Amino acid sequence: MEPMQEELLIDTPGGYGGRPADADAVLAGLDPEQRAVATALHGPVCVLAGAGTGKTRAITHRIAYGVRSGVFQPQQVLAVTFTARAAGEMRGRLRQLGADGVQARTFHAAALRQLQYFWPRAVGGEVPRLLERKVQLVAEAAARSGLRVQRTELRDLTGEIEWAKVTQIVPDDYPVAVAKAGRDAPRDAAEIARVYATYEQTKRDRNVIDFEDVLLLTAAILEDRPEIADRVRAQYRHFTVDEYQDVSPLQQRLLDQWTGGGAGASLCVVGDASQTIYSFTGATPDYLLNFRVKHPDATVVKLVRDYRSTPQVVQLANGLLAQARGAAARHRLELVSQRPAGPEPVFVEYADEPTEAESTAYRIKELMDQGVRASEIAVLFRTNSQSEVYEQALADLGLAYQLKGAERFFERPEVREAGLLLRGAARSGDDPLTAGAPDLAAQVRAVLASRGFTATPPAGSGAVRERWESLAALVRLAEEFETARRGAGEPADLSAYVAELDARAAAQHAPAVEGVTLASLHAAKGLEWDAVFLVGLTEGTLPIIYAKTDEQLEEERRLLYVGVTRARAHLSLSWALSRSPGGRASRKPSRFLDGLRPGSAAGQRTSRGRGSAEGGVERSAGRRAPRGPVKCRVCGRTLTEAVERKLRRCEGCPSAMDEGLYERLREWRSRRAKEQGVPAYVVFTDATLMAIAEDAPTSTGELSLISGVGAMKLDKYGAAVLSLCAGEDPDEDQAAEADDLSGEAAGDLAADDAEQARQELSGEPFEELREESRNSPEK
Repeated sequence: MEPMQEELLIDTPGGYGGRPADADAVLAGLDPEQRAVATALHGPVCVLAGAGTGKTRAITHRIAYGVRSGVFQPQQVLAVTFTARAAGEMRGRLRQLGADGVQARTFHAAALRQLQYFWPRAVGGEVPRLLERKVQLVAEAAARSGLRVQRTELRDLTGEIEWAKVTQIVPDDYPVAVAKAGRDAPRDAAEIARVYATYEQTKRDRNVIDFEDVLLLTAAILEDRPEIADRVRAQYRHFTVDEYQDVSPLQQRLLDQWTGGGAGASLCVVGDASQTIYSFTGATPDYLLNFRVKHPDATVVKLVRDYRSTPQVVQLANGLLAQARGAAARHRLELVSQRPAGPEPVFVEYADEPTEAESTAYRIKELMDQGVRASEIAVLFRTNSQSEVYEQALADLGLAYQLKGAERFFERPEVREAGLLLRGAARSGDDPLTAGAPDLAAQVRAVLASRGFTATPPAGSGAVRERWESLAALVRLAEEFETARRGAGEPADLSAYVAELDARAAAQHAPAVEGVTLASLHAAKGLEWDAVFLVGLTEGTLPIIYAKTDEQLEEERRLLYVGVTRARAHLSLSWALSRSPGGRASRKPSRFLDGLRPGSAAGQRTSRGRGSAEGGVERSAGRRAPRGPVKCRVCGRTLTEAVERKLRRCEGCPSAMDEGLYERLREWRSRRAKEQGVPAYVVFTDATLMAIAEDAPTSTGELSLISGVGAMKLDKYGAAVLSLCAGEDPDEDQAAEADDLSGEAAGDLAADDAEQARQELSGEPFEELREESRNSPEK
C-alpha cells in the first residue's frame, strides 16, 4: 500500500465494500497530478509515473471515475498488465471503487479468452492445446536438427526462440536479425534458426501452441478477419495498459488491433522508462517514449510525487539515475518525496558471502525487535541462486521467510481447507466452534483452532511455520475487515468475511503473509517494503557478467534502481569481497555505487575505504599484501623462475608431492576441460596442479595461497579441488554450476533471467492460463 494514500482503509469510504458514494467521491484524496489522470477520460492519455508515485491508484481511479460518471460502460473497459498479481490487485481496487464489470487481465489471459471464443468461426474446430513447457519440445527439435545440447544450452535456446517470437522474427530471418540487434546468441545463429524452424513445425504437427502463439494467433485473426476485429472493438472501447515500458512488439501489434491503431483511440498508457528491466526478452520502452509521436494530441501527465520512500531513499534513487545514459535516461523522472525524513541508506562491505548473509539476518532481527514486521522486510538479490545462503541465515535465527514466486496464497492447501471450514461455519449460523466468540476475529481463530491453529507461532521455520503464517494471515485479515466494516456502519459477520475471501480469491488479492521476503530484483518489481536489503552488489553480479554493451549495462543500472525504490524507509546496500571465508578479497563493489557510497567518486573505480561515514558504514576486509620474495621451502634460496615460484621450491630440491593426488587432479582437469571445450591449461597449468598436490590444502584459505589459484578459479573449481585433496570424488553437478564470479554459469544466469521474465513479465504461470481456459469464454 502507498503511505499517506492507502487505498483500503483511509480515503476510500467504507474500505471493504464501502464504496465511494458517487463519481466525485472517487476523486477524493488524489493529488493534483493524479486527479489530472483520473479526469482525462477522452482520447489518448500517457502517464509517466515514477516509482512510488501512485500510478495504480491513478489509473484505477480514472477507470472508476469514468464508470461512475457514465462516460465509460464497465463492460467496454479492458485494462491489461503483465502479471497475474498486478491484474488481481487492479481488479480488487476497481471492485472497492464500485467499478464492477471492468475486465483487468494480463495480455495473455485477455488474448486467450478471445482466441477461444473466435477460433471456431475464424479457423474451425477446437483451439490447439496450450503447451505447458516448451523446453522439452525445444530439446526434441534440437535433436531432430542434429544438435547435441547441454541443459544450460537448452534453456538458452528456449529463451532465444521466445525472444524471436515476441519481436516477430521468423526462423529464416533470425540470423540477420540477431546480428543487427547485436545480440549475444548462445550458439551459431544458423543452428538456432534451424532449431527454431523445427520447433515450429513440430508444434504444427502435434496441433499445440505455446505462450507466444496465444498473442500471435489472436493478432492474426483480428488482422485477417475485419468483422471479428469490429466485434472486439465494439465490445472494448476503452483501454488501459499498465507497465507500458515493458511492451514487446508482439504485444503492441495486438494492442493496435484491439484499439484500431488510430491516433484518437481511447487508450491510457502508464509507465516509467527508468524501470525497463526486461529488454532481453524483447520488451522495449520505445512505445512509451514515442507515444506522443504516434498520438500527437495525447494528454501527458507526469507523476513525480513519491509517497512510498523517504527523502533519503529518493535522493539515492535520483542519484543513481543521474549517472545513467541513453534514451531512457534522457526521459528520467526526478522524484520528490512526500514523506518525512528517515534513516540514511547504509552501505556495508563484508569479508565473504556467509558473513554478509549472517550479518544481514542479525540486522533483520534487530529491525523486528524494533517493531518492523517480518512481512515488511525484503532481501533482494540479482539471481535466484543467491537465495540459499540467506535462507539458511534466517532459519538459523528462527526467522520465518517466504520466497517470492512460490505457490499462490489462495491455492495453498491450508488456505483452501480453512476456506471450507469458515464457509461451513458461516452457513450453520450457530456453529459450536464459534459459540461465545466476542468478535469476528475470535470466530475465525476458533474455527481455525479446530485444525491446530494457535495464537503462538511454532518454533523454527519450514512447512509447519509456513502453514501457521498462512492461517495467521487469515486472522489478521479478519481483524482489518471487521475494523473497516464497523467504521462504515456495515455488518462484519462471518458470512460477510467469507464473501470477502471469495472475492479476494477470484481477484487473486492475497493478504500479506508474515515472513521476510527473499526475491530476485526482477521478481521485486511492483512490490514495496519498509526495509530492503540489497545484497551481493559486486562487479560481475550487478552488473551481471554477461552484460557487455552500453544498453545492457544501463538495464543493469535500472534493475538496481528498481531495487532501491522498493524501500520505504530502511535501505541497506552490501557486498562481499570474496565468496567463501578465507578467500581472496578480489571482488569490487558494483560500479553503480560509485559516487553514491561514502568514499567513492562517480565514474571511476575507487579503492575500498575503511571506517564509517555519515549515513552509512563501509567496512573493509582488507586486501592481501603484495607478495615479496618467494623462497624455497626446502633450502631457503630466493626463487626467480616462474615455475619454481609457483611450486615454492627449487627445481632440484626434493618434492613432497602426493603422486596419487596429482594424477587425480590431472584426470579431473581433463574432464573439466573437455566439458568446457577448452585446453587443459585453461583450467589449471601443470605447475599449479603440482603445487596443489604438494601442499594438499584443506581449506579455501590454504588453496587461495597457491599461485595460479585466483579468485575466479577459486570460486569455479575450489570445492572440487578440495574434495580431491580430501580423497573424495568432487560433486560434478555442483562444479558444473559454479561460475567465475557469482557461482553460476553465465548461460544459467541468462536463463535465470529468462525464466523470471516468463513468470513475471510474459503473463501468467501456465496454471492461471489453464484456469482461464476452463472459464466460459467471452469476447
